[in-house]
Amino acid sequence: MRGLLIGRFQPFHKGHIYVIKEICKEVDEIIIGIGSAQLSHSIENPFTAGERIMMISKSLFENGIEKNYYIIPIPDVNNNSLWVSHLKSLTPPFSKVYSGNPLVKRLFLEEGIEVLTPPLYNREMYSGTEIRRRMLEGEPWEDSVPKAVVDVIEEIDGVQRIRDLLKSDKI
Repeated sequence: MRGLLIGRFQPFHKGHIYVIKEICKEVDEIIIGIGSAQLSHSIENPFTAGERIMMISKSLFENGIEKNYYIIPIPDVNNNSLWVSHLKSLTPPFSKVYSGNPLVKRLFLEEGIEVLTPPLYNREMYSGTEIRRRMLEGEPWEDSVPKAVVDVIEEIDGVQRIRDLLKSDKI
């Protein structure tokens, strides 16, 4: 059985690792769909799809996750009635979807696809929004993400990118 997990992974963090390990107990293969793949270089979506693929694949390896997985960028189509068919055109077939997002859940349920809400793990600490806030404020963030993600963010100077995105060109 193949399951689909969708997220923006901005950045990929230890909560995502926890969720993937739990999903792997239920499925033979997992598709990790990178939502809003076309977005990058903004406060909410600072990392490119390629950078997120690096974060995920290196983190899965680092954490010994050997389950068959596919990491697939999913660009938005900005049309909810077409989104599920668009996503299905980009991925291998799947029988279950894992998401906590109410809209994602509703869209798949309307297509007759089973949707399960994955367990959240320490959401206050393991949240992309919180991690990006810590980066902006100069607070420790590295313990919230796998070491592989720290390495990727350092390689691309991701913290400075996020800080630069808040700057204004007004004098």
